[in-house]
Order: sequence, then structure tokens, then C-alpha cells
Amino acid sequence: MDKTTNSISNIRVRFAPSPTGYLHIGNARTALFNYLFAQKTKGFLILRIEDTDRERSSGEYEQSIIEDLKWIGIQWDEGPDTDGHFGPYRQTERIEIYKEFAENLLKEKKAYYCYCTKEEIEERNKQSSIEKKAGYDNNCRTLTEQQAGKYIKEGRKPVLRLIVPEKTLVVYDLVRGKVEFNTSLINDFVIMKSDGIPTYHFAVVIDDLLMEISHVIRGEDHLSNTPKHILIYEALGKQTPQFAHMSMTLGSDRSRLSKRHGATSVRAYKEEGYLPEAFFNYISLLGWATGDDKEIFSREELINEFSIEKCSKVNAIFDPKKLLWLNGIYIRKEKPLKIFQASMPFIKQAGILDDVLKQSQETIEKIITLQQERIKTLKDVPALIEFFVKEEIEYKKEDIEKFSEGTIKNMLKNLLNELTNIEFKHEILEDSVRKFCEQNNLKTSDIFHPLRVAVTGRIKGPGLFEAMEVIGKEKVLKRIENFLSY
Repeated sequence: MDKTTNSISNIRVRFAPSPTGYLHIGNARTALFNYLFAQKTKGFLILRIEDTDRERSSGEYEQSIIEDLKWIGIQWDEGPDTDGHFGPYRQTERIEIYKEFAENLLKEKKAYYCYCTKEEIEERNKQSSIEKKAGYDNNCRTLTEQQAGKYIKEGRKPVLRLIVPEKTLVVYDLVRGKVEFNTSLINDFVIMKSDGIPTYHFAVVIDDLLMEISHVIRGEDHLSNTPKHILIYEALGKQTPQFAHMSMTLGSDRSRLSKRHGATSVRAYKEEGYLPEAFFNYISLLGWATGDDKEIFSREELINEFSIEKCSKVNAIFDPKKLLWLNGIYIRKEKPLKIFQASMPFIKQAGILDDVLKQSQETIEKIITLQQERIKTLKDVPALIEFFVKEEIEYKKEDIEKFSEGTIKNMLKNLLNELTNIEFKHEILEDSVRKFCEQNNLKTSDIFHPLRVAVTGRIKGPGLFEAMEVIGKEKVLKRIENFLSY
């Protein structure tokens, strides 16, 4: 379906990151759930940049968030880089909009200016015995014009606070069910700061309202913000969207995911060589399941299967080992050529690009096929293919010492003569070497191990004779000669 303003769906969701750091795994999961919900319902996904924290926000972080979302495979219908009818999509470009709404609330006496300093509020709290209102005592709600004038003469710049009526708010959360909030525990809170910048609570409601957001799908840590958002909607005389608060994504010790649990940003996993398809699949399982034991899903399957009703209230545990396992499965399923192409940044970084480019596409595909079972992430590829593509290889001192005994050297010299005269097909190679062992009363291990080290520089690897075929006769013979010369 072509997603235009004429779409039959009125579902509109949003992902609204703050560009104050790299995209966190928990936030990526939120973005993914919004994406899946929009795709499932033929709705719209909006990317909105909440950059009013001017000290910590940066264009670099915004760009990295956009790049990482696209890497995962999340695409939005409207956003700072995509035309839409509800922009601008950066909060710093919407300041005048927030001011207009704030002024209307002030005129309607649903908000008021507060001139109290932080120190004055703290001092009054110390002297007050009413702990439930600790933080702010609504002092300026009944301020007279004379008192306000005095503060203005002193040069005080006021904040704007919303008047909070005492009542019980009931939310029917799509994940949590019925949730009640007692507003008597909420102070008159700030909606506009003294510098004219909106608070998070005010900006997010105005944006959701004007962008016609139908469903707010976010983390459980935002549940405590919900009553303030509902109070703003009610002050504006507008209907609230539907809320769905997803479970938190925690570390293995069930604490908030942090660096002690391993990498926490999407970028880190991208730079470690994880496949985006595997990452997409894994984070979709954090707090969501189909009810059976299935864990491997295509993008289309996830879209078809996804529903908010299947989201768990129980916190999800991020397990890097399981992600690595899943990544390995995706690598083994992938076409060798695609793995090679995706590995190019790591091949360049390893300094073997020139050697790789000398190989034919057919050879590269054969190399990747031989090593595919051993690749856990794309970052492994250079080390696994290096001995195939380089003209000369290095040997470890301990391997040279282990296989430099005279008998072994003589066996390799004799084998070298045998290999010179045969066709380099792996079946022929294996048959010839096994016959050589029989004729010389040798165990296969007596010759296989030193031959592997001489040809590959390693004691473990793919099938020896398959590797020799791909490396090629000229290189193999030259390497055995070099090994014998040590």
C-alpha cells in the first residue's frame, strides 16, 4: 500500500530519540516495536528528534542515530530527512509553537508564572511537614500582581507551571492494563523553562498532538511520566493517544543495561561485524514472543506476527551470547558473496584489501564457503581468509620448532615432489597424500599436521585438501618450500 495522506489507516506512531549519545539497545527496541506496529497496521512511523537539551545534543549524534536505525532496517514515513505534512521534526525548530500553546494556557489561567528560586523552594521544604508535596509547594499559584511585580523588578526570569487539579487519573495501557494515578502526589510542574525552552513533558505532548500520534509506544520507565502528559492533554482540552509501555531491557544481573554488561549501543555491534538482519531479529525478541519456542524470524514474519498484546510485562534480559549465537546462524544461512561484501570495511581495516582484490569472485566465494562455519561476526573474516589470499604467510616459532625435526622435514620434502606432479583437486590431493602415508608407513596425523602448518600457517582450519585446492598449486608448493627453509 502506498503510504500517503489518503491511506485508509489512521495509525500514527513515533520514535523520538534525544541526540545526546549513540542509539542505545533499549531505544532501538522501542523504535523497532513502533516500526513493526506501523507496518502491521499499514500505519505511519514518524522520526522526531527531541533536541531541546542544547548542551548535550549534537548533530553528530543525530546523524549516527539515523544511520544506525537505517542499518537495523527501520525506515520511517516522516522525519527530519523525509518529507511530511506535520513538520518540522526537530524540537528546536518548533520553539515558537510551544510558546503559543503555553501563552494560551496562561491566558486561560491553567498555568502561571513561578518566580521561586531553587534555594527558596528547598528552604521552604525543610520547614514544611507536608512531604507529599516536597519539591514544590505551589507557592506562586496564588501570587498577587504586586508580589509578581516585585520579583520582576528584581530581574527574576520565571518558569511557567501547569496547575495540577487533585483527582484520580485512569489509564488503560495496552501492555499494563488499568493503571491509576493520584495527582495529589504531583506538584504544579514546569512546562516552560525560564529561557523559553519547553520541558520534555510539554514538548512531547504538543508534538504528539500536532503530529496526530494515535499510539505512544515506549519503555516502562516513561510510565511515571504519563499522568503529567495526560494532565497537559486535559488542560488543552484534547483527547489522549493510546499508551503502551513496554517492559525494560535489563542486563544479565537484572539491573539497567550498562557498559558492565558489554556494549550497549547499536553502533558498537555494527562495528563488531554483526549482521543487521540478526540484530533486527534478536531485539524483536526482547519483551515479545509468539507463544511458542520459535526464535528465528524473517522481517516479513515479524511484521505479520507482531502485536502489542503479545508484549510481556516482564522485563527483558539482553544476552550478548545469544545475540552472537543468532548472528552465527544468520551468517551460515547467508550467501558467501554477500558475507564477503559486508566484510569489506573489516578487510580494508586489516590491510589485506589488495591481496583480496587479486582473487576472482569464484575463489572468494569458495574461501568464504570453507570458513563460513567459523565466522561468528564479520570482524572474524579477515583473519579467517588471510592465509588464502596472501602470497606469503608467517609461521609461529613454536610450530616451526615442533615440526623442524629431521624426519618430518624429509617427509615434507618427499611429499613436495609428489605434489608437484598431480592435479590440485581436493579429492586427488587427499587420495595422493593418504597413499603417500601408506607407502611410507606413516600415520596420517604424522603428515597432515605439518602439511597444514606449512600450507596455512595454522594448526586448525577448514578441510586441509579443500583449502589447498583453493589456495592453488603454485602458492602451496612455494609455501612448503619456504617452511622447509626455516
